[in-house]
Amino acid sequence: MSWQAYIDDHLLATLPGGGQLTHAAILGQDGGLWASSPDFPEVSEDEVTAIMKGFDDAAALAATGLRIGGEKYMVVAGEPGEAIRGKKGPGGVTIKKTATALVFGIYDEGVTGSECNVVVENLGDYLKDQGI
Repeated sequence: MSWQAYIDDHLLATLPGGGQLTHAAILGQDGGLWASSPDFPEVSEDEVTAIMKGFDDAAALAATGLRIGGEKYMVVAGEPGEAIRGKKGPGGVTIKKTATALVFGIYDEGVTGSECNVVVENLGDYLKDQGI
């Protein structure tokens, strides 16, 4: 399966509540883009570095805010070394870390954080099981 198919067929699929993620992407842990939805925000090298550090020290990331494409999200939850969840207005973001990649899901009003968490983290867990 191509990386783009993971975006199109899994992350951008219609969710059980009827909504859909606004943006999704898979990036290498070095920040290289593997695949994305149209108009996914450009994630800077500094933002990727901060996100990677945030997996080890969520408090530091929470203090400065999670930034994706220059947009600031408030860190609301996560699992050390596994996932980071952020909120911005009625929307938010979930980032799942695999062995070599970062899986991003961004949502807006009409999608719940828990729906985003499930789809992003399930794909991330699958990729981890594949050694990716």
